[in-house]
Amino acid sequence: MRLLQPLVLPPNPAVLQARRDLSALLSGDAAYLPLPDTDSNEARRLSENLGVGEQIDDRAALVVSTSGTTGAPKGAMHTRDTLRASADATAEALGGPGAWLLTLPPHHIAGLQVMLRSLAAGHDPVVVDVSSGFDPADVRKGVDALDGPRRYTSLVPVQLRKALESPEATAALAELDGVLVGGAATPAPLADHAVDAGLTIVRTYGMSETAGGCVYDGVPLRGTEIRIESPTDDGVGRVILGGATVALGYRNLPDHPAFVEPGWFRTDDLGAVDDGVLRIVGRADEAISSGGLTVIPQVVEAVIGALPNVADCAVVGLSDDRLGERVVAAIVPRADATAPTVDEVREHVTASLDKYAAPREVFVLDALPRRGPGKVDRRRLREHLS
Repeated sequence: MRLLQPLVLPPNPAVLQARRDLSALLSGDAAYLPLPDTDSNEARRLSENLGVGEQIDDRAALVVSTSGTTGAPKGAMHTRDTLRASADATAEALGGPGAWLLTLPPHHIAGLQVMLRSLAAGHDPVVVDVSSGFDPADVRKGVDALDGPRRYTSLVPVQLRKALESPEATAALAELDGVLVGGAATPAPLADHAVDAGLTIVRTYGMSETAGGCVYDGVPLRGTEIRIESPTDDGVGRVILGGATVALGYRNLPDHPAFVEPGWFRTDDLGAVDDGVLRIVGRADEAISSGGLTVIPQVVEAVIGALPNVADCAVVGLSDDRLGERVVAAIVPRADATAPTVDEVREHVTASLDKYAAPREVFVLDALPRRGPGKVDRRRLREHLS
């Protein structure tokens, strides 16, 4: 009988003390639930809701919580085979196995996979201490310590933006064979800036339920399949992912509709496949209904993010007596620039999309609230702006 065991993973070099347990994940010898060591309340919440110490499917090697879950957490159950398939397909897509630099919290799937990929390749990962947040000054030392024939790291867009503000960190990242960027949508201007700086970036798409990234630069990894459910005339519909990295299902939620078809995961993302390349449009559960018209926040964000004086932005809907919801934007201006006015933003969005998608208000913030490894926390943002 297999029991789910806790695995506390600190966001600093001490996490290397867990290398034996992490190797057990790849061999399938036990089943673990990764837990943060910097948030005892969250660790307790996950342990209680996801059944630490209780019996689990003998095939399970890992239960990993979905990032930023509110209410009762969901835990994706993975096997040795799904984890191995992810590590092997990633190495193949990047040009070969190598050593990895960890800059992410290791109890989330993105950080955990950095460690597993490195261990699977026979290299201890080099770990940056992110207990107090990501400091680009640590990147140079971390890159220099990597010993693999090939060297990689994985960042969320916020980290990439910070790193590009540091010439030393930028130069260090440019030496790597691959810099994976995921956990949240990567704005096109940010990706272009990274490429211009000499970085070999790979934009990834995936989630806890698919053992992390399973689509690189829009192209599915070996063993991954993509379907678009109920596409509109322009090919956009709900993204369904299948293949070797898909989880068994959710821990303690055996009949969840996301896993109704074995081997496939029904995401909440909207996208289309154009000439074999997946294009994510936004999330079905974040769409704004304004005056009877549907606005996808990520589409508007991409347009606003192209403005030269915008460093970061998020679009949400706020309650409105007349429209149901009104579109508003929160903008973080570049350090050396003045934030655009609401008229400038509306004119820019209207020219690219349509008037109904243009924000009716613009709020200037120092930073956007985040959850999990780097996603915008839209609930907190709406509460702050309301």
